[in-house]
Amino acid sequence: MAKGYWVAHVDVDDFETYKAYIEANAAPFAAYGARFLVRGGERETKEGQARARTVVIEFPSYDAAKSCYESDGYQIAKALRDPVSTGDLVIINGYDG
Repeated sequence: MAKGYWVAHVDVDDFETYKAYIEANAAPFAAYGARFLVRGGERETKEGQARARTVVIEFPSYDAAKSCYESDGYQIAKALRDPVSTGDLVIINGYDG
């Protein structure tokens, strides 16, 4: 079965407040088997435009990735993130070739 992924590009306006989101997302991520593959870090934009921060999170399945996003626990965390950041998030089914 292919894994599922969140790919997010985020600009954070207030990182101190954003830390509350990071703390709040830990429980739903653990419940849905999430594993960070990329969480910020050094990078170069070679083409197009990018936001300041890139995050890639792996889930055991595409359904788990979608269910985590839709969960009450994650929506509570998201409510903390929304006022202090702008981002793009794609939930994508992994390649199982």
